[in-house]
Amino acid sequence: MHTFLTRGNSILAYTLSVLACLTFCCFLSTVFLDYRTTAVINTNKVIVKNVPDYSSSREVRDLGHLTFDLHTDLSNLFNWNVKQLFLYLTAEYKTRENELNQVVLWDKIILRGENAVLDFSNMHTKYYFWDDGNGLKGHQNVTLTLSWNIIPNAGLLPRIFAIGQYSFKFPQTYTMSPV
Repeated sequence: MHTFLTRGNSILAYTLSVLACLTFCCFLSTVFLDYRTTAVINTNKVIVKNVPDYSSSREVRDLGHLTFDLHTDLSNLFNWNVKQLFLYLTAEYKTRENELNQVVLWDKIILRGENAVLDFSNMHTKYYFWDDGNGLKGHQNVTLTLSWNIIPNAGLLPRIFAIGQYSFKFPQTYTMSPV
């Protein structure tokens, strides 16, 4: 009556439909969970230098350098639909030239099964804190924020902000000593 290919096509279509339905159920089971948690951020050493930026036009620009403390427990964010977390620490500030400046200073990937309790002290930034001009010296309001993306098995890739942020100011004078 039916050929081998027709029966194989029916079985494959049914199997893919069931898998699509299960994947959607996987997504629905975790989409409404609250993935926020508290993070405590602090800075220890904050300096600013005025040095040439050799990566672009060799103009003299402000380079911020800081060490920070970060304490948070992300273990409650992992469930059966979370493969990994991509964390990043950003600095946000405002200058006359730009209404919003955002600089990623540090990032980390935490896989499922790894230690998700972060207790860092005197950490150096992973990336340079360049300003596109001279807007860091004496800046009074730079805000550090911890954010993360949840990499799921199925579903959306949300950007989550930690509860808690930290504001600091840069010194009024440039530092001449090496970092």
